[in-house]
Amino acid sequence: MTSKTSKLDSEKLFAARLHAVRARPYLATALYALHIVESHGVLTMAVDRLWRCYVSPAFVGHTPVEELASILVHEVSHLLRDHHGRSDRYAREHDLSGPGERLRMNIAADAEINDDAFGDGLIQPESAVLPSTLGLSSGLLMEDYLGQFRLGPHNPDLAWLDCGSGADGLDRGWELGPDGADGLTEQQRDAVRFRVARGIIGRPGQTPEGWRRWAEEAMHPTQPWRQLLGAAIRSAASAPGAGEDYTCGRPARRSAGLPGVVLPSLRRTPPRVSVVIDTSASVSDAELGSAVLEVAAIARAVGGRRDLVSVLSCDAAARIVQPLCRGEGISLVGGGGTDLRTGFATAIRARPRPDVVVVLTDGQTPWPAGRPECRTVVGLFRREISWSENHPDYVPDRPPSWARVVDIG
Repeated sequence: MTSKTSKLDSEKLFAARLHAVRARPYLATALYALHIVESHGVLTMAVDRLWRCYVSPAFVGHTPVEELASILVHEVSHLLRDHHGRSDRYAREHDLSGPGERLRMNIAADAEINDDAFGDGLIQPESAVLPSTLGLSSGLLMEDYLGQFRLGPHNPDLAWLDCGSGADGLDRGWELGPDGADGLTEQQRDAVRFRVARGIIGRPGQTPEGWRRWAEEAMHPTQPWRQLLGAAIRSAASAPGAGEDYTCGRPARRSAGLPGVVLPSLRRTPPRVSVVIDTSASVSDAELGSAVLEVAAIARAVGGRRDLVSVLSCDAAARIVQPLCRGEGISLVGGGGTDLRTGFATAIRARPRPDVVVVLTDGQTPWPAGRPECRTVVGLFRREISWSENHPDYVPDRPPSWARVVDIG
């Protein structure tokens, strides 16, 4: 039996890291960013959220180099995929607490990593948790697995699992904590993720699907598009000249200097918003449904004044302008080609004229040659596949620079 006072075989561990780098060269930056900490408090290996890797000397002593390499790749994968931050968010959103729930998050995170982690130079450790271990499908994310399994008598052998706070967000007593030495700063952690993601995207044919998906997300992170859309509308509406009017209902402060004279004050009225929805054949039913939801979000962005929001459907021709206050249903008519220039023209000719025009489209349209007479926000339906209209290589032009653009979905 190995003594608790045994020393860490650093040369063996560094050989394992070199083996891991040779097998997964796109993870080299992350593997070398890990700071190794000898620890008798861990059973195998574990990581904290500051990129310190805690290693049991006894475990390193009796584990082959090839298996150590696989475990190093596994542990650094937790950090790259932000499993600690995602676990914290999942716990808040689902009101979960306690070590049992954090263990479940660790297991789900392992299932996300391990379904395509091994092979091609990395052996699969005997104790590796796979989606099939839980009776679940492969290729899913940690959050998906968390919604599909619970701890129970069918998985008691997983109770030992502990990859540290870097896997599930729960701090351990044997971790050095935020005040300890050799942790990476937030900027350093982001820089490591960016370099790894850039390397994966540069070699798309040499990485598993799970890593390619992660790299695309890391390079182009999902934006809170509904908040961005609302903020864009409010920003456009608050620009000089938008929604301003004079009223005598609240006299100007300078009236006090002119006894007997009532001077009007300048007030900001809620903006009028015209929403142009692209109903051409290239827009799917699901995207049209999303557009209807966005109209409701736009109404909330202008203070709930539905009477100030109008909706116009447009493919190659503009349809009837519908005031939102006239009913819950929004009739969307179209299905032909796309030319939103007619939609812009119809929206701007409306009386009273809108302060803001919001266009919800897939982008497959000609755009007006000049800046419209009011502020413009474009909501672009995000596409996961290549564009296709008249030929497979078709890629639409981005909206003009005078429009505020928000990717939707």
